[in-house]
Amino acid sequence: MAHADSGQAARQRPLSPHLQIYTPKINMVMSIVHRITGAALYFGTLLLAWWLIAAATGPGYFAYVNSLFGSLLGQLVLFGYTWALIHHMLGGVRHFIWDTGRGFEIDTVKTMSWATLIGSVVLTVLIWLVASI
Repeated sequence: MAHADSGQAARQRPLSPHLQIYTPKINMVMSIVHRITGAALYFGTLLLAWWLIAAATGPGYFAYVNSLFGSLLGQLVLFGYTWALIHHMLGGVRHFIWDTGRGFEIDTVKTMSWATLIGSVVLTVLIWLVASI
């Protein structure tokens, strides 16, 4: 590409601030977590598909997969999947509200961010409590 030289020295421009410059805010953290939970849902959905395929394969293989999901590690993974699903859903509702042009006031953004985090934990625990009855 051709370089146009005006005879003046190039101005030193500031570098873009890096993440280390910014103080983490709740809305920044929720944005990052929303992306992470979206990616985690791919893995969890593969586990769900594996469970459904095992159910269609036969009782022996289904019992094997159920025993894996019933182990402590399996339960932790399923709990994490449930939380990721709920958290991503609530984050989607928050983004939907923003798509309507509402909720951009700083206090509202903070409130909705905290509500997403607290609501996802509370709903996940409630789902697991109800499912264990």
